[in-house]
Amino acid sequence: MTEDFYDVLGVSRDASEEDIQAAYRKKASEYHPDVSDDPDAEEKFKQIQKAKEVLTDEEKRQAYDQMGHERFEQAEKRGGFDGGAGGGAGAGGGNPFGGAGGGAGGFEDIFEQFFGGGRGGGGGGDRPRQGQDLRTSLELDLEEAFEGVEREFTVTRPSRCSDCGGEGHPPDADTRTCPNCDGRGQVTQVQQTPFGRVQQTGTCRRCGGDGSLYSETCSTCSGEGQIREESTLSVDIPAGIRDGQTLRMEGEGAPGQNRGPNGDLLIEVSVADHPDFERDGDDLRYQHPISFPQATFGDTVEVPTIDSSVEMDVPAGTQSGETFRLKGKGMPRLRRRGRGDLYVQVQVVTPDDLNEEQREALKAFAEAGGEEVDVTEGFFERIKSSF
Repeated sequence: MTEDFYDVLGVSRDASEEDIQAAYRKKASEYHPDVSDDPDAEEKFKQIQKAKEVLTDEEKRQAYDQMGHERFEQAEKRGGFDGGAGGGAGAGGGNPFGGAGGGAGGFEDIFEQFFGGGRGGGGGGDRPRQGQDLRTSLELDLEEAFEGVEREFTVTRPSRCSDCGGEGHPPDADTRTCPNCDGRGQVTQVQQTPFGRVQQTGTCRRCGGDGSLYSETCSTCSGEGQIREESTLSVDIPAGIRDGQTLRMEGEGAPGQNRGPNGDLLIEVSVADHPDFERDGDDLRYQHPISFPQATFGDTVEVPTIDSSVEMDVPAGTQSGETFRLKGKGMPRLRRRGRGDLYVQVQVVTPDDLNEEQREALKAFAEAGGEEVDVTEGFFERIKSSF
């Protein structure tokens, strides 16, 4: 599989986020290791996830377009993005969240790499930084998407170590000034970059920007300041949500650094296909069988809807494939009033098991009408429109 993230997903460089999400879902279903026979499925699936992660993040995508694939990858390896905003199963093993948390990541780190101090200029390595946004997914059936539900789900995510308060060391540990940065928390280097020769100021890797070294590390978190914990959360899913839309739970992401705020948890919702209804935005489509006499003479039939059933008039002379609109019988409009419509396409069922009386009656009908079929004007247009 090619390296370029746009080629990985098979989208153009000016593709919208909606196009990228759709391409990701298609590719992910094709190469998921649980369903694909491709021997390289796992590696391809990881790259598909990575491409989607970068191209659906506005700041990362801007950086990727400016730097190109190779330099962007190099920047990430140097810690420029600190694992991104949750790398999915590819980056975090079986866990739905990639990375171990910490660090804001994103385009701000590229500015720090090349120009130092972040976008605002200045600022030490011990400034508060918001935690990563994490991602997970939930699947709903169509009825749940129609009604709106409260769903509980379990995630494993990084959280601040309670034993050391996220500091990475016991409160009574002895401290000394970091010799690598002389207590500043930052180191400065001169580097040749795509933008020319610039001075690069970054967080000191030895002390992590703290400026101090400690005689002990926290035994619970091994000095990381974070541990991974399983949490049960509850999310309200609004009625009318569509497949592929994302919900945001503020403050439920990875913990921030240096007393910075937590990131957010992004929940991508998928809505499973329904055996009877096909969804088209806020509208639903349904195929309803009718008999030849019902189509010929007209009738009132009972049609199921997503939440009940209604009666629908079938006029005399209805042709197979004709579609009728039931207003307001579709899906709720997300965070708006009203509902979409239900489009019912009737299919005339040809009987394949006639009794003798029925057979004789049908023969009489055929003899009375001859073999010619009287096609009214507009018949073929109606047939074509049904497809």
